[in-house]
Amino acid sequence: MTGRIETTRADRLLTPVEAADYLNTSVRFVRRLIAERRIPFVKLGRHVRLAESDLIDFIEAGRITAMDAPELSPITRRIA
Repeated sequence: MTGRIETTRADRLLTPVEAADYLNTSVRFVRRLIAERRIPFVKLGRHVRLAESDLIDFIEAGRITAMDAPELSPITRRIA
């Protein structure tokens, strides 16, 4: 095991500005994700880059699926 990052050739490396644009968020939010190590990143000298596939994984990890009415608790149904 070499500890290398497994990415595909088509995987683009994005700057924090490009990543913020991709996520439709602020650059500050992306930099906070990097600082808190909540998203993988690559250091190229003093430059930070994020793989597009890691951004897609981050989005998928935050996905909340919808629930059907029978799955809702009685309390939630009273509120709605």
